[in-house]
Formats: sequence, C-alpha cells, structure tokens
Amino acid sequence: MPTVIHRTPSELRAQRAQLLAEVNMSYEELRERAETYSLSMDELDVWHTIEGIDYLLAGDC
Repeated sequence: MPTVIHRTPSELRAQRAQLLAEVNMSYEELRERAETYSLSMDELDVWHTIEGIDYLLAGDC
C-alpha cells in the first residue's frame, strides 16, 4: 500500500520557500535555468518537487 503524506497549504508554502533557499535561487531563476537545461541533479530534484508543490497548491489541497 502506498504511503500518503498529508500537508496543509501553509506547510507546502514553507517547504517551497525552504527548497528555494537551499539552492539559493528565486523561483524565476530556477525556472529559467530549468528551461535551458542548466540545473545540477540536486537543483533538478528541487525543481521537480516545486512543480509538484505548485500543482497541489493550484488545486488548493
């Protein structure tokens, strides 16, 4: 059975901010670098996680 993690929207926003701080980039800078395939593997992991968080927040959990 898969594991489900429950997070509130405020927890997701905090996680998103923490991830951006970890890579020392703004969302816009991270997005631009992703579009030009200029991310390290760790930065790419952060990008994919942020995309997932944004998807969840768009649905307002």
